[in-house]
Amino acid sequence: MEVVIFMGHECVLLENKTIQLLISRSVGPRILSLKFTDGENIFAELPDFVVECPGSGIFHSYGGHRLWHAPEEISRTYLPDDSPVEICPIENGYRVTQDVEVKTGLQKSMEIRLTGDARVVITHRLTNHGLWPVTTAPWAITQLKTGGVAILPLSCAETKQLPNRTLILWPYTDLSNPNVSFGKHHILLHVDMNENEAFKVGFPNPRGWLAYWLNGTLFVKHAKYELQSDYFDFGSSSECYCNDQFLELETLAPISKIEPGACVSHVETWELFKDIDCPRDEKDVQVLVQKLGLE
Repeated sequence: MEVVIFMGHECVLLENKTIQLLISRSVGPRILSLKFTDGENIFAELPDFVVECPGSGIFHSYGGHRLWHAPEEISRTYLPDDSPVEICPIENGYRVTQDVEVKTGLQKSMEIRLTGDARVVITHRLTNHGLWPVTTAPWAITQLKTGGVAILPLSCAETKQLPNRTLILWPYTDLSNPNVSFGKHHILLHVDMNENEAFKVGFPNPRGWLAYWLNGTLFVKHAKYELQSDYFDFGSSSECYCNDQFLELETLAPISKIEPGACVSHVETWELFKDIDCPRDEKDVQVLVQKLGLE
């Protein structure tokens, strides 16, 4: 287990000949860096971005990838995770486990595995160590650096004259934002927001992927969509948030009631692609989708 210091944190290195991840041991569970071995970290680095959690202190964003539990409620969702975590080797990766949250009785863990040259599988788990059932959902959030383009896939189901897609909006979402381009099959979001400006959308995502282009690298994350299940945020299985400091690609598992002693899991698969041209419009996205075999 090789340990390096990154952003002032002790991190465990997970790598192969193509990509490298840094998994924090000081706080978390968090993945603070993802990059090609000869490239730069595509994750946001946010040592000073904080939010007050009422009654519990300060939540530090840090950047990178984290696990939350939905729905969003500031006194519970933003519980600080500044304590060291347990990291154990597993086949092709590591298991990262946080202490039980005293306030919720929930325990977060992630299993992070390299399963290909540029592919990572993350299994997120919430375990209920409390005395009562908890209704929640694992919520996997990846913070990426600004300056790129997010690609959000919309439903392509052919329903003739019937509606075939839903878009969920937040109070601060401005559909006239010039950084957002709405197409028939995709939304393109150019991450170049002004200070104090934010944008967020959510949607059911049967296509199961979200993507972000930055400086020639394309990051794609996949998560299974369960058609017959219920999701928080008016049915959102995928969400995208951005401001002037970072962009978040988010996936949610279906709503679950976790009984005492039980756990629920949510799996994401990540892929990195190199030397990808910046998608300028939906036509470029369609070519990219076909080239990479995305549905």
